Amino acid sequence: MLFRTMTVAAAMLALTAPMSAAGGADDDVLVINEDIEITTKAAASPLLDGHLDEVISGWHFRDDDTQAMEMDDFDNPGMIFVDQAIEVWNTAEGSEGKSCADCHGAPEEMAGVRAVYPKWNEDAGEVRTMQMQINSCRTERMGAEAWKYDAAPAINMEALLASVSRGMPVNVATDGPAAETWEKGKEMYYTRYGLLELSCANCHEQNYGNYIRADHLSQGQINAFPAYRLKNAKLNGVHDRFKGCIRDTRAETFSPGSPEFVALELYVASRGNGLDVEGPSVRN
Repeated sequence: MLFRTMTVAAAMLALTAPMSAAGGADDDVLVINEDIEITTKAAASPLLDGHLDEVISGWHFRDDDTQAMEMDDFDNPGMIFVDQAIEVWNTAEGSEGKSCADCHGAPEEMAGVRAVYPKWNEDAGEVRTMQMQINSCRTERMGAEAWKYDAAPAINMEALLASVSRGMPVNVATDGPAAETWEKGKEMYYTRYGLLELSCANCHEQNYGNYIRADHLSQGQINAFPAYRLKNAKLNGVHDRFKGCIRDTRAETFSPGSPEFVALELYVASRGNGLDVEGPSVRN
């Protein structure tokens, strides 16, 4: 694997100086269960305005041992939570006495859904993330309580839906009525936050492949979420990760499920169009 080094001092200077050493992602190939081939590198979408030539999964920026864990479901600790979600999928809840399976059948029938979220919901008149749509089903069709955003039940169910879409290309729509939300997300991506005055782009566009502290920076792609992080030994959602990143800039952050993070998720998801759905993944 090839690396470049970025010091903490460079981060404190808001990453304004270009890196002099060369490096980047490795050339390994991700095949899950010796069966599901995952596209982890793809030509960048024109939506990126030439900022990147290629989009690269975060899997390429992890060490060999971490990569190997994701290549076999028996070694991937995130799959434990998928199994828990399958049980919930088949359990009737709420005043209507319905389960997810009553409307949608087996989880495998949902293959491809994760690949197009977030997406515009015409009836609701808003862009919805996967978790927002899950909660809509719970409250409107099942008569059950909504799950807290990025709480374990919601993350587990999102991981289940991701798992049945592995190997399918991300294809998030950004035109039509979703365009306004996408533009808001793009603005957030390039806005500097906090005492460190860092934007998403400073780390994940201009300095991917570098080190910040002990972390090998990736492009921040979210095709592999939910992600099981070895750091906290649990599945992590996209919004929780956004919250952590903004907090690390020493800024007041937004809440999971907020309109700001919904917009940012739409934009960041679109940056990964062409990569395959990969979650639940394993990361540091």
